[in-house]
Order: sequence, then C-alpha cells, then structure tokens
Amino acid sequence: MKEIPNCFYRVSIKALVLNETKDKFLLCKEEDGRWELPGGGLEWGMSPQEDLPRELMEEMGLKATSIAENPCYFITGQSTNYPEVKIANVLYETKLEHLDFTPSDECIEIRFVNKDDVEGMELFDGPKKLLSIFNPDNHQ
Repeated sequence: MKEIPNCFYRVSIKALVLNETKDKFLLCKEEDGRWELPGGGLEWGMSPQEDLPRELMEEMGLKATSIAENPCYFITGQSTNYPEVKIANVLYETKLEHLDFTPSDECIEIRFVNKDDVEGMELFDGPKKLLSIFNPDNHQ
C-alpha cells in the first residue's frame, strides 16, 4: 500500500448488521482466521450508501436492503495489515436481504457476536474497539 502521511486516515465504511434482538452484530472471518466487520475502503467520489452495497456484494455475495443515512459508530485505530497506516472505520446500520453468503477470501464464515462470544477469536482492531462501546439500547 502506498504510504499515507501521519496526518491522514484510510477511511473504511463498515456495515453494522444486527441480529433480530439487536444485541449482537455480524463479523466475517477472513481466510487468515481473523474476524472483521463487513465493508471496506470508501471509493473516491461515492457516498457510503452507494459504496457499501458494492463491498458487501464483493466480500459476501449479499445484497443490502437498507443502509442508514447517518453513521452509528466512528472508530479510529491502526491497520492490522499495515501498522504504519491509521484507519477510520465509519459504521452504518445495515440490513441484508438474507444471510446465505458466498465465501470469499475476505469472508469464509460469519457469526453474530457480543462481548461474551469472542473469547478465543482473533479480531481486527475495529471489532475490538466496537465491542468496548457497542450499546444495544442505541438500536432498539
């Protein structure tokens, strides 16, 4: 990846897909065994509502049926793959048509989780930080 200056963040848009009771959120297991939120880098000139459906289709073969107009969480941290790169994850509550995903190198398994479910799971920085601030009451 081309070096990004220290004063810049790589912005990724992430889907916050909640279970029916809205007390857990969806993570994707990548081919290397680590768990991440679905989504990816925001393409230049696109809105999150335009670009997140593309990311979900590429990673999981799933169609978004709705994406919130406003973000529900904003998380910053270090890129796991590129430690010199700072990341900003902007999360949008998202609904999917179904959960019958198509595996890819970015998603070989999916699972709904909360703090009690992640013991032994290797998580990217974004999901770790989300687990510390996730509040189901904000999504009722």
